[in-house]
Parts: sequence; C-alpha cells; structure tokens
Amino acid sequence: MLQLGWDVLLMGTLLVALTLIVAFANGANDVSKGVATLVGSGVTSLRRALFWGTAWTVVGGVAAAFISQGLVTVFSGKGVLATTPGTGFLVAVAAGAIGWLVIATWTGLPVSTTHSLLGGLVGGGIAAQGLAGVRWTAVATKIAVPLAVSPLVALGLMMASYPLIGFAFRRFNRYCVCVEREEPVVLGPVPAAVLAGMTAVRVIAGADCPSAVVTRINAMDSLHWLTAGATSFCRGLNDTPKILALGVLAAAATGIATEWFFLLVALAIGAGSYFSGRRVTETLAEKIATIRHDDGFAANLVTSALVGFASFHAVPVSTTHVSAGAIMGIGARKAEVGWGMVRDMVAAWVVTVPVAGMVAALAYLAIGRLG
Repeated sequence: MLQLGWDVLLMGTLLVALTLIVAFANGANDVSKGVATLVGSGVTSLRRALFWGTAWTVVGGVAAAFISQGLVTVFSGKGVLATTPGTGFLVAVAAGAIGWLVIATWTGLPVSTTHSLLGGLVGGGIAAQGLAGVRWTAVATKIAVPLAVSPLVALGLMMASYPLIGFAFRRFNRYCVCVEREEPVVLGPVPAAVLAGMTAVRVIAGADCPSAVVTRINAMDSLHWLTAGATSFCRGLNDTPKILALGVLAAAATGIATEWFFLLVALAIGAGSYFSGRRVTETLAEKIATIRHDDGFAANLVTSALVGFASFHAVPVSTTHVSAGAIMGIGARKAEVGWGMVRDMVAAWVVTVPVAGMVAALAYLAIGRLG
C-alpha cells in the first residue's frame, strides 16, 4: 500500500513537471503572436518586444485563474473521452505536445499548442480505449470547428475592418515628438573635444519628424504597444488553462493548490517566451507579410478581440491561427503575402494533430509496459 502511494506521488510529480515543460514550450512558440508586429514594423527591437510580450502573457495567465477556468475542463479530457483519463494517460498527452512543440520551435514554425494538446488527447485516447474511446462528435464541435474557423474569421475581419481602422487611427501617425541632434557648422579645424561640447539636442513636437532623429515617440506606435500587450494578455488568458488542465489533479495530489499552479504555469510560459521566443517571432515578423506601423496595430487589435472573446466564453481557439490569419489579412490586402512561408505554416498545422497523437500513443503504450 505504501509502495502504491509512492508510485502515485511519483507519477503525479512527473505530470506536474511535464505540464510546466509544455508551458515553457508554449511560451517559446507562442510569444511571437503578440509582439511579432512590433518587430516587423520596426517599432522596437526583438529583445524589448519579447520582454513586453512576456510580461503581459504572465499577467494574462494569472488572470485566467479568475476568468477562463472553463477551458480546464475541455482539455483535461472530460467530455472528449469515453472514460475519465488517469495520470498515466495525461503524462502521455504531455509527452505528445512537448515533442512536437520542441521540433516546431527549433525550426521557427509557429504552430498551435492547442492543436498539439488535441492531438495528444485523441492519440492517447485511441491507444488507451480504441476508436470508441474518443467522443468524436464532442471533439469536432467543442475543439476542431473553433480551431479551423478562427484563422478564417481573423483573416476576414482583418480585410473587412482594415479600411475602417486605417481611417480612424492612421491620422495618429501625423503626431509625434522627436529628439534631434544638431551638429554645429564650423569653419576651419576645431579640436574634437570642443566640437563635442558644441553639439546640441533639440526637441520637436508637431506633425512631421525629420528622418534623422535620436528618438521618435509616435501616437500610432504607442497604440501599437498597447494592442501588442493586449494580445499577449489574451494569449496567456487562453493558453494557461489549457496547459494547466494536464496536471491540475496531479498538482492537487502533490499539495499544490490550483491558484498556485496557475501562477507556476504562467511563469513557465513567461520563461519560455523570453528566453526561447526569438525564432518564431522572426518568422512572423519578417516572412509572411510586410508590416507597417498601422498594420501591426490593426492585426493586434483583431487578434486580441477574438482571443479575448473566446477565452471569456471558454472557446478553444488557437492564438497562433488567429494571429497568423490577421497578418495574412494584412498581406492579402496589399498582395504582399509570403505564400511559401504560409504553405509551410499550414502544412505544420495539418501535421500537428497526427504527429502529437502518435507520440502520445507511443508514450502511453510505453508507460503501460513499464507499469
């Protein structure tokens, strides 16, 4: 009996650890969805964008404990599988999600953690209970349809609302505060030290900023920062409960309260975002469409609105798909879509479910043999 207790505790601890690894991998792949437009439009550097996205993602993850707990039920397997899954099954699902997310992040492909978790649930469910063990109607209506429709909705909204957003907000581009360095005009040789002391800095406020300035604060850029933060917040709100669903019961068994587990998952997502989010951010920022300042603002506005709405109503959409759909909408309006990269992304989305499912199924069978 004592040995059984230790086995349960060990499996629970392993599942908690794997859940946090999934969260780290999610952060590495998904932080780009909120901040890629900041980098692609030249508003800020990659490192600063990652810091901004990380901070707001963690805040969104913590807020998920109060706003979007309904997603925990969907991705714990309840209602999707014929029987309630055990700890070993959820370990297999986590293994399936981790395997694919690591591969995709390493190659710079923006894939969906939500798809990876879905693939793990289905693949592990088939391995554990056969085809009859998966409630296919529930999988389609609760998960598959929202995932498939969301990028198309984002693309359509982006194309339809872009002229209105441009009309309403693009005029903010005319207003800026610039800091310009003025170099003195000197006749004849002057020592460098004296010349440096004559350099002046001038602040300009108005509708037009010179091209050569030390720094520039633009109203549209400020709005872009806000929508990037909102998108990152909504991403944390949507993704944290999905990932936490894997280990919430195991965490409780090991003495970790659900509220603290939300915090741990949010921090793990934040760590992955900041330390490993570079590759996928560069893909979205540079390889899908040319992004201007107001383009990025509009894409983030659409993404944050859709993902925030879905999180509040416990609808499992993919931030990856919504964000990519919005960015493709930008490119489609200007006929500047990088279709080669879009093709690679769609192919990655298609294979995510079967690959994660196969890894989860193999992991489940291996766990069964070890047991």
